[in-house]
Amino acid sequence: MRIGIDDTDSPAGMCTTYLGAVLIHRLTKAGIQVTGQSLIRLNPNVIYKTRGNAAICIDAEGDAEQAFRIASACIEELAEFDEEKTNPGLVVAENPFPVSFYRQAVTGFCTINEAEAVCHAAGARTRKWKNGRGIIGATAAVAAKQEDMTWELLAYRNPEDKGERMVERESLFRAEKETFPHTWDTVDIENDCIVCFPHTPDPVIFGIRGESPEWVIKAREYVRSQKPVMEVIYHTNQGTDAHLLEGEIGSLAEGCSYRLRGVVADIPETGRGGHVSFHLRDMSEEVRCMAYEPTKGFRDVIRGLAPGDGITICGSYKNGSINLEKIRIITCPEIVRQRPPLCPSCGKRMKSDGVNKGWKCRRCKTRAEEPEIIHESRTVSPGWYEVPPSARRHLVKPLCRGTPTE
Repeated sequence: MRIGIDDTDSPAGMCTTYLGAVLIHRLTKAGIQVTGQSLIRLNPNVIYKTRGNAAICIDAEGDAEQAFRIASACIEELAEFDEEKTNPGLVVAENPFPVSFYRQAVTGFCTINEAEAVCHAAGARTRKWKNGRGIIGATAAVAAKQEDMTWELLAYRNPEDKGERMVERESLFRAEKETFPHTWDTVDIENDCIVCFPHTPDPVIFGIRGESPEWVIKAREYVRSQKPVMEVIYHTNQGTDAHLLEGEIGSLAEGCSYRLRGVVADIPETGRGGHVSFHLRDMSEEVRCMAYEPTKGFRDVIRGLAPGDGITICGSYKNGSINLEKIRIITCPEIVRQRPPLCPSCGKRMKSDGVNKGWKCRRCKTRAEEPEIIHESRTVSPGWYEVPPSARRHLVKPLCRGTPTE
């Protein structure tokens, strides 16, 4: 069977992955064999999400009705029911779900009715609390299946401990040094900050993301922290670009994420707050692209673009703009400009000679037929560029995992 759970946390506490870790322990204690556990991130632009829009799925063998009762009790005990936006959902399925529902949930939007229809068709047990919106994520987690998956080791403290996390900063940088690129997003070296633990009062002490259980365990060995009450390794779709759709500028849907190709239409501008923007043109359509202040040095890459550069961008379409996650510069030719030449006689800059064409020095009347040609060097070159780890969303595939073949 597969047990899907979503929407049990809130900004004030709890974490659905922690609830999953507790449930794994309780299922095992009851004689139900747990064979795997997954952390599934869904569309990061859903407005109803509590925090990271993550659901969990536990694969198990045993009595499905017993598992349903244990999972229900676990949710009732641990979920943040006092939070208005917390609306848990539970699914226990003994038959497979269509993977298309997962793909819809990670790239777009689903309704409660659509989720319940999938569950009903498969004869799954379901339960909703409050408005039951969590049934969507729970169903998607059960339906999830894709070839590219990664792993995350999560260490937990007692949920009642809402204070500062005790993690030795130097040990996290050591873990990154010793295991990158097999693990990633533990720290942001360029911006000298820690990435692998949240700043909300939830049970997570830290999380290590990597390409295999062996690598996240190796990185974890370097970490010095307060003693965890539990540790679990989840199989996950994080760092896979599962949220991206191939798109065209004229047919973008609000709240979806895309990979788009086109040319830079204008000179990038730096606006209030340090945000950098430009327009991408595809055929006759244009869309504004944004690199926000938290992306730090990535904005320098965007500032280095010039009209006519051929690029591919990845990002989410929100409020009429693409929020950039990474960019591939395909072509960035040398910039060649013309300007009036200097007068060889008096050294002054010449002026256009109007109808006579060419240029003329207004002081000594010397004429010239050819302009001065200026070759400007570029600050960017062809290749992929990405936002720093501190600004990276969970689903975005880091370049250390390999550059896309596109």
